[in-house]
Amino acid sequence: MPETIDFAERAWLDEDIDGPCSYEELRDCLRHLAFINRLVLAHRPILQWLQRVASSRPLPRPLRIVDVGCGYGDMLRRIEKWAAQRGIAVELTGVDINANGLRAAREATPPHSRIQWVHGDATSVIREADLITTCGVTHHMTEAEIVALLAWMQRTARVSWFICDLHRRPVPYRIFGLLTRFGGWHRFIRSDGLRSIRRSFIAEDWQHLCAQAGLDPSVISIAEYKPARLCVERPPSRAGFGSSSTL
Repeated sequence: MPETIDFAERAWLDEDIDGPCSYEELRDCLRHLAFINRLVLAHRPILQWLQRVASSRPLPRPLRIVDVGCGYGDMLRRIEKWAAQRGIAVELTGVDINANGLRAAREATPPHSRIQWVHGDATSVIREADLITTCGVTHHMTEAEIVALLAWMQRTARVSWFICDLHRRPVPYRIFGLLTRFGGWHRFIRSDGLRSIRRSFIAEDWQHLCAQAGLDPSVISIAEYKPARLCVERPPSRAGFGSSSTL
């Protein structure tokens, strides 16, 4: 009989990638995860957000962008390419609490890249930014950690912030299970991916978390992006641009 799962509440399930493992094991898993991200267009919502920001005037120069929980760094490399194609000056910083993840990110990044990699808790090591984003990270966090992150992003991001994560729905769960049943994936990918979907969010979860963080719901956007992403955004604010020089 097929497994019966309740998607009404977040599941609290341990993921193998969050446990102890060797550098080589983590690196190989992150490589496969980066491929999955490309396959399911995981970074598209963030690139669309950046395009909305870029269409706002004025923009700070350079635009300081921080990626929280950057992992393998594949999203920042996409952002760097996106900015170069549009002639947008950026300062890119990837922050992660996992030193081995940052090591893998550095090794996967071309020598000419100017991305900075910072080890630590972003809420402690990053003092200022124009834009803050995070992708596929918050489902690894507790509710208290997410609330603290939201409050920090709201205080720190001068222009806008954007959270991209999974949408806790049965259809994505089943499709991911079929997608990863075969194909020689890293041993963490299938089990952790299914757990990640069960640990992720629906809109009501984000409404609750934003309220807990003291955020004004009138300035927060919660939207679904297909396939299977649920994103939270504080849209660009004119007030956030300050007196920085413009493009």
